[in-house]
Amino acid sequence: MKILLFLSLLFGVFTANTKIDSYSLTIKTNGLENSKGSVIVALYNREGSIPDQKLKKYYRKVNVPIINKKAEAIFNNLPKGLYAVTLIHDENKNEKLDTKFLLPLPKEGIGFSNYEDFGLSNRPSFNKASFNLIKDTIITIQVIYK
Repeated sequence: MKILLFLSLLFGVFTANTKIDSYSLTIKTNGLENSKGSVIVALYNREGSIPDQKLKKYYRKVNVPIINKKAEAIFNNLPKGLYAVTLIHDENKNEKLDTKFLLPLPKEGIGFSNYEDFGLSNRPSFNKASFNLIKDTIITIQVIYK
């Protein structure tokens, strides 16, 4: 009986010490021009993953509805770490970023964490868009139309 009690206490200590903290990240939009379609929100957790025009390098991704020109996405159970966010106002719901004919400029709204605007001299990158998640966090991303 004493051995069983000892093992229970020992196992409890090991499981308590191996608990992984997890956090939630809420993404809100600012500047959606209309309520057509939906917003694709992609979460990234590694260098070199942004830009990701074809949405292939993400860590997690959700597609959320737009209500009164606002959208909100919530990612739960995220481990502490470095993250960046990209979002697309997918007006035609084809689940991709549409670009202008023969130009790399987006037809639809797009946004990145830590960016108010982007261009040739301010291209999106994981390094510039990333932030450290160490607690439950809410961020607002500006939707940019070019």
